[in-house]
Amino acid sequence: MSDSYDFAVRRDDMRDTTVIDIPGDDLEIEDGQILLAVDHFSLTANNVTYGAMGEAMSYWNFYPADDVSLGRIPAWGYADVIASKADGIEVGTRVFGYLPMSTHAVLEPGRIRESGFTDVTGYRTELPAVYNEYRLVTGEKDEERERLVSIFMPLYGTSWLLADWLVEIDFAGAAQLVASSASSKTALGLGHALQTDFDSPIDTIGLTSPGNLEFTRGTEHWDAVVTYDDLESIDTETPTIYVDFGGNANLRHRIHSHFGDGLVASVAVGIADWESMVPEEGASLPGPQPQFFFAPDRVVKRNADWGEDGLGQRLARSQDRFTDRSREWMTVRTGSGPDAIRDSLIELMDGKVPPNEAISVNP
Repeated sequence: MSDSYDFAVRRDDMRDTTVIDIPGDDLEIEDGQILLAVDHFSLTANNVTYGAMGEAMSYWNFYPADDVSLGRIPAWGYADVIASKADGIEVGTRVFGYLPMSTHAVLEPGRIRESGFTDVTGYRTELPAVYNEYRLVTGEKDEERERLVSIFMPLYGTSWLLADWLVEIDFAGAAQLVASSASSKTALGLGHALQTDFDSPIDTIGLTSPGNLEFTRGTEHWDAVVTYDDLESIDTETPTIYVDFGGNANLRHRIHSHFGDGLVASVAVGIADWESMVPEEGASLPGPQPQFFFAPDRVVKRNADWGEDGLGQRLARSQDRFTDRSREWMTVRTGSGPDAIRDSLIELMDGKVPPNEAISVNP
């Protein structure tokens, strides 16, 4: 393996991974481009979602592989500009944004401003704009803080935007919210946002495994926490909205069957349990049709309502509070190299990363 590589997975089997050497020619840039050396990025359930939905939601298209059977899963992290032919971006500039799981990346900055820039590489202009925005990092490097930001920014952004949308639609008329994978960081972020930013507008119930019950209760992000085995104990007379962070088809069917007509809405947010997200053929799902919450669409709306800075400031303030609160229960595990990337991804796919841990890797 050379010093420069791309990490990739087979599109039809994310457990089958490969490392692709980057030829020297691929590290040469043209006018208007910059070359980044990737420093570190987070690995979370989001990355599993990016891979599982790579075809359906075009995540493979941000950093396409030459071999169409392979996919390069994007990740959130930090990188340094080591070569530049773009006016306004100097060598040594540090950036945060949507990166490949690679040692290097080539971007084409546009709309350069004091806070950041937009990647305007031709094939990316048709993709969701939120993933093409890069922030310029100033001040002294704070690696601990950076690793927390790369872990929580994409996860908590989804949490907060989801809370904002749920409040706007008045929870579809529900009086209680039931969430699966309640120990996951995105789910905990929802619980936190509803409590601290929206004044606890609805009773929240988190569903989790017996092994994560004590931890999930200890975070105090949910009004109540129930194990999956005991979900039938939840009151069905109260109008309920289900927020699905896991994507497990069997659990979704149990939820819909248990609440029956009392289930007013079913919202899919993530698919951490990606291998069981599709129910068996012929299985009917009682109650409302699940709808998928796509955070980038919400970003577009709130950017129009408040402006990019207005949304960014709201998110940053809330995320800072959540990050500070998370220090009470979370530790960051670090690693480096393609083996660490592969092993961490498989752990995430298998659901073996404890809820009180997060992963950050250097390529």
